[in-house]
Amino acid sequence: MDQSELRDLFKDFDAMVYAVGPDDRITPEAPAFEFFHERLVEACSRVVQAAKDAGVKKTVICNSYFAYFDRTRPELKLKEKHAYIQCRVEQAQRCIEIGGDEMIVIILEFPYIFGTHPVREPIWKDLIIKRIQDWNKYVYFFHGGSNMITVEHIAESIVGALENGRESKRYPIGDENVTWERWLKIILDEMGTDKKILFLPPWAGKLYGSFLRWQEKREGKEAGLDYRTLFKDIQSREFFFDPTPSQEELGYSGGGVEESIRKTVQRCLEGDGE
Repeated sequence: MDQSELRDLFKDFDAMVYAVGPDDRITPEAPAFEFFHERLVEACSRVVQAAKDAGVKKTVICNSYFAYFDRTRPELKLKEKHAYIQCRVEQAQRCIEIGGDEMIVIILEFPYIFGTHPVREPIWKDLIIKRIQDWNKYVYFFHGGSNMITVEHIAESIVGALENGRESKRYPIGDENVTWERWLKIILDEMGTDKKILFLPPWAGKLYGSFLRWQEKREGKEAGLDYRTLFKDIQSREFFFDPTPSQEELGYSGGGVEESIRKTVQRCLEGDGE
């Protein structure tokens, strides 16, 4: 679809929500930067430019909380190390520049999201549930944690940005800060398993990540998050933040994270005989 066709799609609309594009779970053919840059930066920029040209006055873009931590923890050099994070940062910068003084561009930076869909399986089935099922006595993970939120409150934040966003701005969107230990204990309890959690040191993650990167290179692929530093710099840290300023400004609420994690696990186990 060319720019004129895109522009025609947005005629007579006041606002747009951009919520498409690959996330960090995708492992494309190398180089990863080209893959993510085309889909997160270039594609999004074309759509935002078309919306602006059509007279849209406000755009909300769904982004990643990795961009927030790139700003607030520069010592980790996240965008320098990880192609996916670099492209998320560039996506926000480019689109805010396109908006200029004529269109408000609001960037929502999302953390771990939990919830269910009536048709689609949760992403967590492959990411964590199947792995726990495959492991024998122990679940292997790292000390650390992340901010987490329910899908319902993600929806609230998007509506809040549309209704209450007054200027182009980046908002870290989240709810509850949860350690990996607590998160895994909730999952294991809901799965009904007595497997124990074995926490690995960061150096073990670096070794494992180097092995995964070696496997990728053999296959001609490259992940958006570099495995060589992922476990040491991200998974072994507490990626926590205070969501209160964003909640108050945009008008979205919180709560229900543990319940949503449990419902997500239940949905993952449907049909598995667990």
